[in-house]
Amino acid sequence: MGRILLENMRFYAFHGVYAEEQRIGNDFVIDLQLDFPFGNSVQTDHLSDTVNYEAVYQLVKKQMMIPSMLLEHLAERILTQLMQSFPALQYVEIRLSKLHPPLGGEVERVTVVLEKHRASNP
Repeated sequence: MGRILLENMRFYAFHGVYAEEQRIGNDFVIDLQLDFPFGNSVQTDHLSDTVNYEAVYQLVKKQMMIPSMLLEHLAERILTQLMQSFPALQYVEIRLSKLHPPLGGEVERVTVVLEKHRASNP
């Protein structure tokens, strides 16, 4: 089993409960942990033998452009799409942060953390 980390992916998007957030937008940061068997990729040096993290980034970017009210919903959507699109993935963890959320005080970020495990075959 191996692990790829995509760290500090930054997006400007329009997620939030308040109309102002949906209109003005905000900065978001995503960290992903992708666990899967590296298999032949460590020997062959072929992209086709691993999870293409450029494709992972593009999937995340596409999901970030679809507005959501809740970070939890957005994170779950991203996880579901990753597991569907990359069958080799056995485990994925997402840390999705909204920077400077409108909470009525000074808060650097709010972060949700979700994870998904692929169901093992009996």
